[in-house]
Amino acid sequence: MRYSKVIGSVAVALLVATGGYRGTNIVNASELQPPKAVQRPHVVRSPFGDRADPWYWLRDDERKNPEMLAYLEAENDYMKAVMAPHRDLEQKVYDEIVGRLKQDDASVPQRRNGYWYYSRYETGKQYPIYARRKGSLDAPEEVLIDGNARAQGHDFYQLAGLEVSLDGRWAAVAEDTVGRRQYEIRIKDLTTGEFLPEVLSNVEPDIAWANDNRTFVYIRKDPQTLLGNKVYRHERGANPDKDSLVYEQEDESFYMGVEKSKSDRYIYIASQSTVSSEYRYADANDPKLEFRVALARERDHEYQLEDLGDRFIIRTNWQAKNFRIVEAPKATVGDRKTWKDIVAHRDDAFIGGFDTFDNYLAVSERSGGLQKLRVRSWDGKKNFLMEAADAAFVMSLGNNAEQDTTLLRYVYTSPTTPASTYDYDMTTGERRLLKQEPVLGGFDASRYTADFRFATARDGTKIPVTLLYRRGTPLDGTAPVYQYAYGSYGITSEPNFRSPVLSLVDRGFVYAIAHIRGGQEMGRSWYENGKLLNKKNTFTDFVDVTRYLVAEKIADPKRVCGMGGSAGGLLMGAVANLAPSEYKALIAHVPFVDVVTTMLDESIPLTTNEFDEWGNPGKDRAAYDYMLSYSPYDQVSARNYPAMLVTSGLWDSQVQYWEPTKWVAKLRSVKTDRHPLLLRTNMEAGHGGKSGRFERYREVAEEYAFILWQAGIAQ
Repeated sequence: MRYSKVIGSVAVALLVATGGYRGTNIVNASELQPPKAVQRPHVVRSPFGDRADPWYWLRDDERKNPEMLAYLEAENDYMKAVMAPHRDLEQKVYDEIVGRLKQDDASVPQRRNGYWYYSRYETGKQYPIYARRKGSLDAPEEVLIDGNARAQGHDFYQLAGLEVSLDGRWAAVAEDTVGRRQYEIRIKDLTTGEFLPEVLSNVEPDIAWANDNRTFVYIRKDPQTLLGNKVYRHERGANPDKDSLVYEQEDESFYMGVEKSKSDRYIYIASQSTVSSEYRYADANDPKLEFRVALARERDHEYQLEDLGDRFIIRTNWQAKNFRIVEAPKATVGDRKTWKDIVAHRDDAFIGGFDTFDNYLAVSERSGGLQKLRVRSWDGKKNFLMEAADAAFVMSLGNNAEQDTTLLRYVYTSPTTPASTYDYDMTTGERRLLKQEPVLGGFDASRYTADFRFATARDGTKIPVTLLYRRGTPLDGTAPVYQYAYGSYGITSEPNFRSPVLSLVDRGFVYAIAHIRGGQEMGRSWYENGKLLNKKNTFTDFVDVTRYLVAEKIADPKRVCGMGGSAGGLLMGAVANLAPSEYKALIAHVPFVDVVTTMLDESIPLTTNEFDEWGNPGKDRAAYDYMLSYSPYDQVSARNYPAMLVTSGLWDSQVQYWEPTKWVAKLRSVKTDRHPLLLRTNMEAGHGGKSGRFERYREVAEEYAFILWQAGIAQ
C-alpha cells in the first residue's frame, strides 16, 4: 500500500492522540521538526547485566501496532519534507542512472540439457522474462516465467528460484510477494503453460529435481526464526501436507541449501555454519532419495563438494587456512588418508571456489587483494593464471553448466570496465567476448581513472583501497569522497563496475572502496582479524582509510561521505560514534545496530547462526562486554554527529526494522547538532529494498541527492 498525504496526516494525528511521538509539524517546511518517539520503561535482561531500553516498544513482531506504524509514517513524511527542495536533483540523477541502462537487454544464453536458457527485459518493464530455445538459438522462444505478469497486483515481487526438470517439461518456481523471504514454490507445466494447484509455503528458494522428473526436494522454514531447518521430498501433483521429511537440521547455528550436482548424478543437502560444513548426497536416479553424509561436520572444518567421474573434488580448509583442493574416491571420501592434493595450500593465495570439467579444473583464487582465475589441466601440464589488463579488477567464474566441454565461461569487470562475459577455450587459449554490459548515455571508459592502493592502518596493517575518479578531478584535497565498505562474514567488496556511481564521479566525487578486515580480500586471516573479539579492526580500518585519503590529498576533509548496508550499516553506526567529526554524511542502509539485544534473542532470524561471527553475549561475558563496547545503539551519546540517512524495510527478515528505528529515535533524543537525520522505512519491502528494475534506482537517486546536498554540489 502507498500512503497519500491524507493518510500521512491521519498518522500524525493518531500519534499525537496516542502519545507515540511528540512535537512534529510536517506541514510548514520552514518550521520542520523531526518526529520524536516517546520513551517507555523497558529493561533488557542478560546474565551479565541489565540495560534500559526506553524505545523497545517500537518492536512489533506482527507489524500491526498502530502507534509504531504511525511513527514510521511520520518519519517517512518528515524525510519527504526535508528532501523536497532536492527532488529536482533526485529526478535528474534518477534519469541519468536509468538512462545508462539498455532497457531491452538480455543475458548471455547458457546451454543445459539441450536448451539455451536466458533472461531478457522489455523496454519500460520492471522485471525480467525467463525464456529458452530448444537445440538452437534460432529456434522459437519458449517463455518460462514473465516476471512482469507474475508481479501484477503486488507491491513487491521477487523470483528467487527457477529449476527445470531433467526432461525439460516442468519448472519449480520460488517467489516472494512480501519481501520477508518466506517463499512459495509452485510447479508449472511448460508444455501447457499452466500451474499445478499445489503451493509449498514458507520455504527457502532452493529446489533440486530428481531424475524421474516427478520428485524434488525443498526446505521448509521455522515460522518463528525463519531458519530453513527441514528438507522435504515432494512428488508433483501431491498434497504438500503429505510430503515426507528427508532430513531435519537440529543445530540452529547452521544454514541449509539443496542443489543438483553439475553432473546431474546427485542431489546435495549442504549445511553451513560460520565455521563448519557438511554435505549429504543422494543418487538423483533413485526417487527415494536416500541421503548419506560425505564428510561429517566438525568445528573449524569447511568444505565444498562436487563429483567428477569416480571421484569427488573437494575444496577444504583442513590443514589449510586459505583452503586447498583435493580429490578423493567416492567410496572413501570420508577417509582423509585417501585424499590427494590437486591445488596445494598457499599462504599468499586464498581459494574461493572452483569449477570442474572433464579435462580441466578452474579455480577462483584471491591474491594481492584481487580475485583471479587459475586454469589447471588434470594431468598438471597446464597451470596458469588468466591475464588481466587493469590495476584493479574482478575475474569470476561464470555459469558453467556442462562438464564435457573445454570452454570456460567467466566474467571480467573493473571500476572502468562493465561486466564482460567471455568463453575461454582451455585447450587452444582462444578467448571470445560474448557480451559486455551496455552502458548508454555517452559512457566512455577513457574518461575515468581507477587506482589500487594500500593505506596503512593504525596497527601497521596495509589496507587495500580501490579508487575511481573522472580524469581531470583535482587530487589536491578539494574533491569530495564517497567511501564504501562492508567488512563482515568474509564477504569481499569487489572493485567491479557500478554504473550508478558515475552520477557522483561525474560531479567531481572520488569513489573509494575500502577493503577492510572482516572480508577475505587478503585471505582467511583477513576475515578472522575482523570478527568476534577482533571486530573493532573493521571500524578502525575504515576510519584509517579515510585519514589516508585526506593525508594524500585525495579527499576534502570536510566532504567525506561514508556508506554501508546491513553489517556495513553496523560499520556506519560504529564509525558515527568512533569518529563523527571526520565525516560530512553517513548512509546506513538496513543497519544492524542493536547488536547486543539482537544477539541475546534467539527468536530473531539469523541470531543462532551468527554466534561464531559476533559472539554469544548470553553465555560469554567477554563477548558481551566487547559487543556492548561497540554496539552503535548502546554507544550513542550527547555529541555532534554527521548528517545521516538511514533506511529500513518493514518486512526485513535479516535486520529487523526496529533496529534502525530505535537507533534513530535515540539519536534524535541526545545528539547535540542540527545536521539532518533522516529515516526512510520501506513499508512494502524487506532487506533488499524495493523490487523492480527501475524502482530500486529511485532509492539510489534519493541517496545520491542527499550526498550531493551535503557536499554542497548544486544541480
